[in-house]
Amino acid sequence: MSKATNINEVTKESWILNTFPEWGTWLNEEIENKKVKPNTFSMWWLGCTGIWLKTAEDTNILVDMWCGTGKRTHGNGMMRKGHQMQRMSGVQKMQPNLRNQPFVIDPFEIKNVDALFVSHIHSDHLDINTAAAVNKNCPDAKFYGPEQVVKIWQGWGVPAEKTVIVKPGDTVKIGKTTVKVLEGFDRTALVTEDNPDVTLKGKMPQDMNKIAVNYLFETTGGNLYHAADSHYSNMFAKHGNENKVDVALGAYGENPRGITDKLTSSDILRMAESLKTKVIIPVHYDIWTNFMTDPKEIENLWKFRKDRLQYNFKPFIWQVGGEFTYPDDKDRMEYNYDRGFSDAFSIDNDTPFPSFL
Repeated sequence: MSKATNINEVTKESWILNTFPEWGTWLNEEIENKKVKPNTFSMWWLGCTGIWLKTAEDTNILVDMWCGTGKRTHGNGMMRKGHQMQRMSGVQKMQPNLRNQPFVIDPFEIKNVDALFVSHIHSDHLDINTAAAVNKNCPDAKFYGPEQVVKIWQGWGVPAEKTVIVKPGDTVKIGKTTVKVLEGFDRTALVTEDNPDVTLKGKMPQDMNKIAVNYLFETTGGNLYHAADSHYSNMFAKHGNENKVDVALGAYGENPRGITDKLTSSDILRMAESLKTKVIIPVHYDIWTNFMTDPKEIENLWKFRKDRLQYNFKPFIWQVGGEFTYPDDKDRMEYNYDRGFSDAFSIDNDTPFPSFL
């Protein structure tokens, strides 16, 4: 949309279309133009636990890509009755979960996606905008998720023949990439029940396998473990014993009082040790204002423990919209955006006199 040149041409709609997503198609273009080298894989952080995974064979896989937002108004100041956080801790005041990151990708300009994998039922992972864009722009792409995720997709109008229900123990082939479906450990999902008149107290919990899973993406360049919103579990060690994990993603955050929803810094390190991964990357801490924390805490705790506990992994502190390529980046500790100006003085500068700056 062309930008207005007169204030009388400006409307709320023109502002929105000229501003969002804030990165426009910058990242879409970067991913499309990336040539992944043999024996590597590349991925980009899209915010929350969303990633775009690209392999040397030009296979493109989306995981938990979310293009939504959090609270936009104070409303009546009260939490929706039956919300999972209310069930978890008996809170009544509204959760102030404002979105804290820009939109770094334009879902309606995505191309060449081979598969969309969603880990669980929560709306910051299972997104109608992403579903619509993939369905329209990538007609051959399949939608993979646990039973209740697929039910929601079909309710939105995703053709049934494009959806595939997966459960722990299943394997899926996407080109030369093998996707193993593993148990999820998202106990918040177990207390998610949208009907406010349903009481969970004293009842058996839901079947986790129908609402939440973890994924292992085995590419020709290395293996990526996506833990979605899993809490810490002893089962991470079992997954580490049974699978080769090179890079792992964990949902990290500073849990508010009375809430256990995200992995702590200690949990992230325990998860990495249990999975026997080479690299552990915290995600999710970026998105909600009320769960924000500083991932440098993980790095500092790792430094404090690494020699005593003989850690064989490194943490990597990522930035939303940034690329991570394995194994090229396995020894890096932090990501930084391209600072530009690498071609300084490739032409004569133009200042009043040489020592002007």
